[in-house]
Amino acid sequence: MPEHSSFLTYLIQRLPANLDHNLSGMKTFVAHEPLSRYSLEPLLSSITIICLVILFAAIARAKIANLDEAVVPESKLSIRTLMEVLVEYFYDLMKDMMGAKRAKRYLPLIGTSAVLIFFSNISGLIPGWSPPTSSLNITFGCAIVIFFAYHYYGFKENGVGYLKHFLGPVWWIAWLVGPIEIVSHLIRPGTLAVRLMLNIAVDHLVLGLVLGMIPLLVPLPLMLLGTLVAVVQTLVFCLLSAIYVSLATEHEH
Repeated sequence: MPEHSSFLTYLIQRLPANLDHNLSGMKTFVAHEPLSRYSLEPLLSSITIICLVILFAAIARAKIANLDEAVVPESKLSIRTLMEVLVEYFYDLMKDMMGAKRAKRYLPLIGTSAVLIFFSNISGLIPGWSPPTSSLNITFGCAIVIFFAYHYYGFKENGVGYLKHFLGPVWWIAWLVGPIEIVSHLIRPGTLAVRLMLNIAVDHLVLGLVLGMIPLLVPLPLMLLGTLVAVVQTLVFCLLSAIYVSLATEHEH
């Protein structure tokens, strides 16, 4: 059993005995470590968060199905208000960055990333739960989706002219700017993934150690700090993703 475990670890122990045999020879995508039943914990954790997000989205959608009720905010904090605050904040952020038209077009990508990462990060405050974003395989998966998405949007908006973004403002320095731009784009998924994973993993580890030593009252300041880290890392990931989308879809003049 791994040193850092959650209650999912004990549920995984109850999986069929032949599971390890079926996984033998397989390796994780990022670290290329041998795959075992315990490697499935981040995946199961992320699937749980995804199901929770879908449930919250369905509840929020049901509450605003009536147009008359949709324009009237609720007087207390609820699932609807939480989802509205998250989506509205990132929409306003994108609108200031790329204009209302493109913000509406690319909000599904950035908004979904924001909601998924926020709830994944904040789940680390639940005792006995391992947040999905503390695994590099999960955060790299999120980052690689952003990577392919903004390149796709760039080609969709600008066609072959999108390649000019890699060549610099004038043709005679393209031989120098081109390789630098290509390398900078290739390392973006890694920087997005590692930044998010390290901050959430370290925060969760410190909180887990303190909870193990002093379970009452003393960990509260660390839990408040953990909430701040969860919010800030969601903002950083989605802000950088929105910047990448904005730069890729900018039309040449």
